Amino acid sequence: MKIQGKMFLWLSVFILAVAILYGVWSKEPAGTTALFLAFGLSVMIGYYLAFTARRVDAMAQDNKEADVADEAGEVGFFSPHSWQPLSLGIGGALAFLGVAIGWWLLYFSLPLILIGLFGWVFEYYRGESQNQ
Repeated sequence: MKIQGKMFLWLSVFILAVAILYGVWSKEPAGTTALFLAFGLSVMIGYYLAFTARRVDAMAQDNKEADVADEAGEVGFFSPHSWQPLSLGIGGALAFLGVAIGWWLLYFSLPLILIGLFGWVFEYYRGESQNQ
């Protein structure tokens, strides 16, 4: 995490230089303000990462002699298959289409969205994927 903190802090120095140059050259307040806000955000993220890196154990990416395999481990659990995103996608598409065509289309999209949402939440509590 140390390298990410340094990267964000160096990025904030670059953004500050660009913000000052842009503000002097263009005299446009909206873009200058946005660049200064981006500078502040970059400083906050960089400081947080640098501060947190001192408090956690050293990671493999902080070691210059580390291999890619040193950081290997379990990534997480990924669902093998599910039909619920299809129901949510069709229901969401109908809902957004209802804004353009007519609000009555929401009556058809709401059941699809609810079926997809409840099915996705409870798909591991029933059927062949049920946890013992």
